Amino acid sequence: MKKKILYVASVYRHIRDFHLPYLQELSRQGCLVDLACRMPPAAPRGAAGSGSTPDRAGSGDVSFINDFINLPFEKKMTSVSNFRAAAMLRRRIVREQYDLIILHTSLAAFFTRLALKGLKSRPKVINMVHGYLFDDRTPARRRMLLERAERLTRAETDLVMTMNQWDYELARRLRLGRKVVNIPGVGLDSRRFGPPGPADSMPEGSVSGLRSRLGIPEGAFVVLFAAEFSGRKNQETLIRGMRLLPDNVFLLLPGDGARLEDCRELAAETAPGRVIIPGYIPEIRDWYAEADLAASSSRYEGLPVNIMEAMYFGLPTAATDIKGHVDLLGGRPAAGLFWKCGDEAGFADCVRRLMDSPVLRQELGREAVKRIPHYQLETAGPLIMKHYLSML
Repeated sequence: MKKKILYVASVYRHIRDFHLPYLQELSRQGCLVDLACRMPPAAPRGAAGSGSTPDRAGSGDVSFINDFINLPFEKKMTSVSNFRAAAMLRRRIVREQYDLIILHTSLAAFFTRLALKGLKSRPKVINMVHGYLFDDRTPARRRMLLERAERLTRAETDLVMTMNQWDYELARRLRLGRKVVNIPGVGLDSRRFGPPGPADSMPEGSVSGLRSRLGIPEGAFVVLFAAEFSGRKNQETLIRGMRLLPDNVFLLLPGDGARLEDCRELAAETAPGRVIIPGYIPEIRDWYAEADLAASSSRYEGLPVNIMEAMYFGLPTAATDIKGHVDLLGGRPAAGLFWKCGDEAGFADCVRRLMDSPVLRQELGREAVKRIPHYQLETAGPLIMKHYLSML
C-alpha cells in the first residue's frame, strides 16, 4: 500500500517557489502526496478534497500531486479563519489516516500541529523551519509569545529541520521536536540559470538589455533585492536608504506581496524614478545579470534563496546582520558586507563602499561562487529526502 503524505504551507506561492521538486520526488518514490495551503485567487477554489488544481496560477505540471486542499489561512495569527483551517485539517487527517505530515511556514506549522492535539493516534510530523520569526534582538514579549507557541506544539513534532545555526541551537535547547537536524536550506534549483559565476561572464545573449528597457542610464550602479513584499522583508529600509545615495544608483525590487503598493508609494515620494518595482517576475535570471550588487533588508530569515541566487551569479551582497544572512555570507573570507537591520544609513554606506571598490566586489563575488555548491539542490535535495523518508 502506498504511503500517504500531507504537505502543508500557508500559501501556494511558497510551494511553487521552493518545494515542487520534493513533491515530485515523493511521488516518484511511490507516495500519495496531498497538498494543503491557501490557493491563489486565479486558481480554481474547491472544497477540501475536491481535486481542484492551481494550474492557472502558473505552476506548470503538478500532476504528481494527488489532491489539493484549499485552506483559509490568514496572516493574522488570531484570525478565526486560521482556526477554521485547523478544523478542516483535523477532519481531513482523521479521515485519510496519513502516514506523514510535512509542515512549512510558521503559521501553517502551528495550526496544523494544533489540529493534531488530543488525537489518540496521529501521523509522524516533520516541521521544516524556514526561520523562527524571532531572535536575540526581538522584543521580549513578542519572543515569549512565539517561543510559547513552539513549546505548545513540540509534543506533536517528531522532527525539526532548521536552516541556520541560531535556530538549530534554539530548537535543541528548548527540545522543540523529538529530533532536531540542521540542513543547508531548501536547495537552490539552479538548473534554469546555466553555469555558475559572474553574470557578465555568462554566454553571449544571456544579458537581455533589461536596463535599457527599464530606462536605467548607462553607467548606473544597480542594486537588486528579489523578495516578497512583507514586514519581514522590510523593503522600506532600502527605499529610504536611496535618499542617501547618488542619483546614478538604482534599486530593483521584483516581487509581490501585501506591502507592494505601499512600497511603490514610498518609492515615488523618496527616490522617484530610481526605485523600480515591477511585480512578480517568474524568470529572474536576467535581473541578476543586470545587477551590480544584491541586497537584503530582512528582519528574520531561515536560509534565504534570494541570497543563494545572488551568490550563484557571483554578485557581492550587502545584507542585514541577521541569522541566515550570517550563515551564508559571514566568516573569513566573507562573501558579503553586513549592516544593522533597519539602518538605512548603514545600507547606504555598504553600497558606497562597494561602488568605490571593484576589487572588493570581485573578492566577495568569487567567495560566493566558491560556497554555493553546498546549498544547491543537488546537495540539499538528497539530504532533505533522506530525512523525509526516514519518518516513513
